[in-house]
Amino acid sequence: MAKFKDFGAGSDTPQEPISFAIHGETFECKPAIQGKFLLDLVARSANQDDPGESAKVIGDFFKTVLSVESYSRFTYLSEDSDKIVDVETLSEIVGWLVEQYTDRPTQRPELS
Repeated sequence: MAKFKDFGAGSDTPQEPISFAIHGETFECKPAIQGKFLLDLVARSANQDDPGESAKVIGDFFKTVLSVESYSRFTYLSEDSDKIVDVETLSEIVGWLVEQYTDRPTQRPELS
């Protein structure tokens, strides 16, 4: 007998926004992203021998997760010579955001 499981329409998309602040500016992120994007991010970041690829992965990550308006401001901030955002801080932000996307429940708890 064949085994089958219907996963329905997938999980509900969280509606609570994710945001972070740096240098006094708040940046809004999308409330949810595709799981495949996170899996691809992990696969691409595993290639630690190529610093150019690592930098591209981080750039792609921010472009994907930030709202269009926030991405524009974040890009400007990250190129501003007066407000330095170092590599360690960028890595901390990426790590925190990945935690937010992977640890968030995707369905509301049922009422008892």
